[in-house]
Amino acid sequence: MATFDDVLRLGTALPEVIESTSYGTPALKVRKKLVCRMWGEREYNRDSVHDTEVLVLFCELEMKQVLLDNHPGVLFTVPHYDGYGAVLVRLADVDLDDLADWLEDSYRLRAPVTLVRQLDAD
Repeated sequence: MATFDDVLRLGTALPEVIESTSYGTPALKVRKKLVCRMWGEREYNRDSVHDTEVLVLFCELEMKQVLLDNHPGVLFTVPHYDGYGAVLVRLADVDLDDLADWLEDSYRLRAPVTLVRQLDAD
């Protein structure tokens, strides 16, 4: 079971990622661009999810369905994200290695090219 503390630890290990907020919820950003964020009460109520904390991560739109198919129960989506390159992570069920990989993938989509190069060089 992961928590936002795990997200924070894994995410801030990436170049220039900082803890922030988005829509009033805990988030990680790189140079003011959102990398991930936690769902807030409004989303839990809107989508009737009450059994886990949920993290929003970015993904390539063309990879979204593959990710969802390969990680049922851990990754999911709701109509609000239809047609958008984002997946939802059930933190109660995620493996920390997968979480680290998905955070890095989300970072790579949002970070400037210079920071992605720095990550690759390290």
